[in-house]
Amino acid sequence: MTGPAASSRARGRPGASAPPASVQEVLDLLRASGGRATASRRLLLEVLFESSDHRSVEELAAAVQARAPDVHLSTIYRNLEELERLGVIVHSHLGHGPATYQLASDAHSHLICERCGRRVEAPEDLFAGLAREAAERYGFTIDPRHFAILGRCAECRTDVTADGE
Repeated sequence: MTGPAASSRARGRPGASAPPASVQEVLDLLRASGGRATASRRLLLEVLFESSDHRSVEELAAAVQARAPDVHLSTIYRNLEELERLGVIVHSHLGHGPATYQLASDAHSHLICERCGRRVEAPEDLFAGLAREAAERYGFTIDPRHFAILGRCAECRTDVTADGE
């Protein structure tokens, strides 16, 4: 894929050009792509830029609606979809809960303990070998930020060994 759509989608992937770094830069990007800088988009962006945490749609909606109660959940969903299409945000699946969203500039991979729920932010280079192998063997580009690797943390692994599980 080439052209503006490809380059805008590339912003959200590792190794791509840097995503916008401020609410105003995102609003400018939205306008440049033919979108509008609405009040609800601005509020959602402010909420996203105020925290680097992973937040579900419901959490984001609650934060936006605390400031503007008339913003509907469907509006939040549509805005998240557009922001993800532009590479401003990414969504991740962190285990068995709902998808979470965060700014693409803050995105990272995760290891999650399926026993205690401990979440470890994994460095980007941890998946370098897997990414290289997927590209070489299958011509496939992976995005390890999209999903979490489930397993057991060192403490739970030791507990299991000691408990005989």
